[in-house]
Amino acid sequence: MQYRTYGRTGWQVSEIGYGMWGMGGWTESDDLESAKSLDRSVELGCNFFDTALAYGNGHSEELLGALLKRHPTKTLYTASKVPPKNRRWPGKPEYRIEDVFPYEYVVESTRTSIRNLGSDHVDLIQLHVWDDSWTADEGWQRAARDLKEQGLIRSFGISVNRWQPANVIKALRTGLVDAVQVIYNIFDQNPEDELFPVCDELDVAVIARVPFDEGSLIGNLTKDTKFPQGDWRNTYFVPENLIPTVDHVEALRPLVPAGMSMAELALRFILVNKTVTTIIPGMRKLANVEQNIGTSDGKTLPADLVEKLREHRWDREPTKWSQ
Repeated sequence: MQYRTYGRTGWQVSEIGYGMWGMGGWTESDDLESAKSLDRSVELGCNFFDTALAYGNGHSEELLGALLKRHPTKTLYTASKVPPKNRRWPGKPEYRIEDVFPYEYVVESTRTSIRNLGSDHVDLIQLHVWDDSWTADEGWQRAARDLKEQGLIRSFGISVNRWQPANVIKALRTGLVDAVQVIYNIFDQNPEDELFPVCDELDVAVIARVPFDEGSLIGNLTKDTKFPQGDWRNTYFVPENLIPTVDHVEALRPLVPAGMSMAELALRFILVNKTVTTIIPGMRKLANVEQNIGTSDGKTLPADLVEKLREHRWDREPTKWSQ
């Protein structure tokens, strides 16, 4: 496993982290299998784990807490998120900040996450949605300061809305935000335009989420793919999204080198960018853990292949189904 510096904190975090959304209650999720997968990731050097209070109403956090107890001598970095009080994703300018992240709510949600972890702190707490029109609000700013001063968190972050990577830059310039979580993959390259330069300037850690474009970049989708009842992907891969997504994936397929999976290519493309601190693929199965972490070997993609992959950038606008 290779490690990168987590922004201005100086922490050394694994460049392949662990996204724990799927463990919170997705269909086909199994706690025993999840525990084995988490343990294996620690054995392979993973030390950054991203969860949220909204993932299974705290269940994912509890699984992470159990992992901490099983590995008391390991330095494992915990990251969680405060859900919007109005329970509406994504954040929008028409929502009042006091209905989304009032001071007392942010503090109490953080305390709840810490209890779920069975710890005395969480290394990173993030606001789970955001709109930059809220930047001047005193409530979230005071919460960020107070939680640090009280030792309940060690860093503060924001998870950016899908396909809105620049909609956090004002908040970053307050100096209160240590990390930003953003969708970044072969298709979604637009964080490079405005967000990443500001993160470099301010030494803000970058957590790249959705590296496989919700699974499309694994290469297994077809235009007839169906998901189990209750699976979130049914609401995301509606026909108007599924069909063009498969077309984009098929156009990419000829570039996958012999002996390499499309998933490995997707991760290696992200690792080329040194602004990225860590990637958090969702990994519910042991095989996924071993395959994904295996890409952190210090090897890089050829420059000519990276340039060809850049041609597959796909700029998309947020829609009702994309949330």
